Amino acid sequence: MSSAPHLYDVSTRTDLVDWGVQPAALEGQSRSSGRLVHKGPDNRPEIGTWVCTPGRWRLALPADELCHFVAGRATYTSDEGEVIEVSAGTVVMFPKGWSGECAVHEEMRNVYALF
Repeated sequence: MSSAPHLYDVSTRTDLVDWGVQPAALEGQSRSSGRLVHKGPDNRPEIGTWVCTPGRWRLALPADELCHFVAGRATYTSDEGEVIEVSAGTVVMFPKGWSGECAVHEEMRNVYALF
């Protein structure tokens, strides 16, 4: 146990846990994997790194989520029609209740925090 939970090499790390197929698929069959850094009481906050293969699916976020994308390319489209293009170096704060679609074009990797 560390006094400050951490992961090294999140942009190239290969010792990831298979988190399965992305639910609510609209196109393709995206597969997720990742590593948790920290999970608090009642699963909040949850902080980790997430990798996802190409595909498209619906999503609705149950909590505020901050994402720092470190590799790949994807498009998030809100139900209101806003398009958010992400690639390495993009940081997005998705508020609780954000809903829409995610289309992963190139395997993406991000560091996330759910609050």
